[in-house]
Amino acid sequence: MTTTPPLRICVLPGDGIGVEVIEATVPLLEKLAHGAPFAFAFSRHAAGALHFRATGDALPQATLDAARDADAILFGAMGWPEIRYHDGTEIAPQLDLRIALELYAGVRPARAIPGLRLPLADPRARDIDLVVVRESTEGLFASRGKGVIDDDREARDTMVITRRGSERVHDFAFRLAQRRKARGRPGRVTCVDKANVFRSMAFFRKIFDERARAFPDIEARHNYIDATALDLIRKPWEFDVLVTENMFGDILSDETAALVGGMGMAPSADVGDRHGLFQPCHGSAPDIAGQGKANPTCGDPVRRDDARLARRPRPRRRARAGRAATRTRGRRRVRVGPRRALRARRPRRHARDRRGDRLQSVTARRLRRGDRR
Repeated sequence: MTTTPPLRICVLPGDGIGVEVIEATVPLLEKLAHGAPFAFAFSRHAAGALHFRATGDALPQATLDAARDADAILFGAMGWPEIRYHDGTEIAPQLDLRIALELYAGVRPARAIPGLRLPLADPRARDIDLVVVRESTEGLFASRGKGVIDDDREARDTMVITRRGSERVHDFAFRLAQRRKARGRPGRVTCVDKANVFRSMAFFRKIFDERARAFPDIEARHNYIDATALDLIRKPWEFDVLVTENMFGDILSDETAALVGGMGMAPSADVGDRHGLFQPCHGSAPDIAGQGKANPTCGDPVRRDDARLARRPRPRRRARAGRAATRTRGRRRVRVGPRRALRARRPRRHARDRRGDRLQSVTARRLRRGDRR
C-alpha cells in the first residue's frame, strides 16, 4: 500500500463513445494501481459538444482549472457533427487544451499487434512500430477561429511556424528516438514537410537540421508529405519516429492507425513540459454511440501484445434476403428473416463490456506475475 499522495487524474468523458471508452479505461487503471507503489485519484469534469449544446460552454473554466492542476488528463473523444460554432466549425475542446496547457507534442504510436489481421499483405507489416510526433500548437491549426472570408468569394487560413515551436518539437522527437533506440529500435527521425513548395516548411526543415546536430547518435532524414503518405503504404516498417507540422500529423496519424487495425487500436498523447493529456485517436462516433460497439483498447494503458485484447466479437450470421431460418443458440431459438431477428427477451452484455473485462483480466494476471510493463 502506497503512502505517497495519489496521482490526480482529471477525467473528461466527452461525447458519444468517448464516455463508453472512458468507462472501460478507469476500472483498468484502478486494477493497475492495486498493490502498486502509487495510487490514482479520479475526478470527472464536464466538457464537449453536448455540454456546449446544454450550456453554451464547451470547456468551462472550472474544467480547465482542474486539468491544469491535475497530474494527468484522461480525455474521452469529443465532438458531434450536428453541433457547431457559428462559423461552421466543430466543437473541439482538445484543441483549446493544447493551446492553454502548451501541449506541443502530439504523440501517435502505431505498432502491429500479434494476432490482429493487418491490411497489408506483406509479412514485413508485422514489424510496424513507429511514432508520429505532431507539432500541436501552431502550423495550419494556428488559424483556427482566425480565418478570413472576403465577400463570400475567397477564404484564407494562415500557417504559422515559429522557431520556438519547431525547436521544442524536434528536440522531443530526437529524445524519443534515443529512448526507442535503447530498446532496440533504429534510432531514426524523419522530418515530414513540403519544403519544396512552402517557405514555412523550408523553415521547419532548416530548424530540424540545426537541432539534429545536437543528437549525433540519431539518424536524421527528410521526406515530403506526399512521398511519406505513399511510403507508409509501401514500406511502413522502415519508419521509426516521424516529426511534422500540425495538419500533416493530423492526417498521417489516421493513416498509421489504419495500418495496425484502425482507430480503435490507436492511442495518443498530447505532451508539454508541464502537462500531459492521454486519449484515444478516434472521434465520438455518434452513429454507434450507446450500442456497445466501441473498441476500448486504444484507451487502455496496457501492452497491447496479446491477441486476446485485439480479438473482436464474431459478426452474427444473417439469413439471405427472402429466406427465413431458425437455429439454436444455447437454450434460445432465434428466428432470422429478411427484415428482422426475433430473440428471447434476455439482456445481453455489450461487446464493449466483454472486451473491457478481458482487458482487466489480462492486466490482473500480469499484476499477479509482477509484470507492470
